[in-house]
Amino acid sequence: MRRMPPDAIVTSSNDALSYRAAGVDIDAGNAVVERIKPLVGKTFRPEVMGGLGGFGALFDLAGKYREPVLVSGTDGVGTKLKLAQQLNRHDTIGIDLVGMCVNDVLVQGAEPLFFLDYFATGKLDVDTTVAVVGGIARGCELAGCALIGGETAEMPDMYPPGEYDLAGFNVGAVEKSEIIDGSAIRVGDVILGIASSGPHSNGYSLIRKIVERAGSPFELELDGITLADALMAPTTIYVKPILQLFHASEYPVPGPRSPVPLVHGMAHITGGGLLENIIRVVPDGLGLAIDSSAWQMPAVFDWLQREGKVPREEMWRTFNCGIGFTLILSRDGADAASTMLSKHGLASQVIGEVVSAGDGARVRIA
Repeated sequence: MRRMPPDAIVTSSNDALSYRAAGVDIDAGNAVVERIKPLVGKTFRPEVMGGLGGFGALFDLAGKYREPVLVSGTDGVGTKLKLAQQLNRHDTIGIDLVGMCVNDVLVQGAEPLFFLDYFATGKLDVDTTVAVVGGIARGCELAGCALIGGETAEMPDMYPPGEYDLAGFNVGAVEKSEIIDGSAIRVGDVILGIASSGPHSNGYSLIRKIVERAGSPFELELDGITLADALMAPTTIYVKPILQLFHASEYPVPGPRSPVPLVHGMAHITGGGLLENIIRVVPDGLGLAIDSSAWQMPAVFDWLQREGKVPREEMWRTFNCGIGFTLILSRDGADAASTMLSKHGLASQVIGEVVSAGDGARVRIA
């Protein structure tokens, strides 16, 4: 569970030294724990055993699955942290942390069960830490998973003043018979692209270089929001809508045809962008033909490409370019899937199809 190092007194022959004098403020750590307790408590599920404060966190899987397979993932938010610290915006970066982990676990059809985080800084600032952990708790609520553990590490001399680092760890579960591994993907299946909220948490080393070159115009308006807001928009968490779609075992296909299986493959569009992520779930011998005219690239990506003079190919392999998650499914099921997703506020459209790999590149973006 979330904890600080134990109180300690170190003595020398001349002077008595405290942990506080060495740069670790246990009282501040305890204050953080007290303030986040109600936030963390809101994320608990019935399977969580016990509360905050133990050495380990307990989660009961009994009765929930017949043949459970655990799916785990870990991630961070990259140098988007630097931007959060530069702009003094700490309340949503935790949502990014959760999103990057749970969306990965989701790809194999798993329901995220619980989440743990690691927060490290040189000197603990209570308000900043509570804001960050509050965002993590909010992300867990959006994903339906419990925030059952974490570590707050205050390490003098390890980080410059005002800086901190984050890592997240997520465990999910899926019935063995329901794992989505891409083996059902066939030629003619379509790629349903689901909108992102922005760059999510990828490509920020390049983004920060572009912003710096452009003179840090954070108040510039792009489609009615500032550049700062566009860049700090938290990662969309796709878990609840996709799980509902996945567990709706069949599409209602009109006419005499047989119902169509729901999802053949999924991909979370992270580092590597559209060019490198979707193909990871596609069997050998098959390729992807993506039509870039099928959706409008959000204004923030147009601005980044223009101001950074970023080549088209580099955009596709660095950013999500407006598509944060994809489903591969039968063409007959695409409309029903898109309609269901729209009820959850997620815009989606067919952006390509599965083709024979042939002799060329496995992914072609026209």
